Amino acid sequence: MGRYRRQKPERLAEKLLAIRLALGLSQNEMIRHLGLEDTLTQSRISGYELGTREPSLPTLLMYARLAGITTDVLIDDGCDLPVKLPAKPKNTGIKRTSPTDRR
Repeated sequence: MGRYRRQKPERLAEKLLAIRLALGLSQNEMIRHLGLEDTLTQSRISGYELGTREPSLPTLLMYARLAGITTDVLIDDGCDLPVKLPAKPKNTGIKRTSPTDRR
């Protein structure tokens, strides 16, 4: 589609690996904890952690929720993961009743 490559976070792979290790999970256990048994494989998780593949936005959101962090901590190379994971999230946002419901 576009002519330019999308900018990728340089530290995303290391953060995803650090989350899994901090939670004490194998790659297969991580898939189960994310609730993505039907869509993710161990090789895909490995690719995320090696930086050869990039997870979808919904998958990044699931990682963040599991770790108790916001997605900007994952995406922003200037942010470090909290020392203790899972962390207590600062703000969980406002849940909408439907995708078109605006508050």
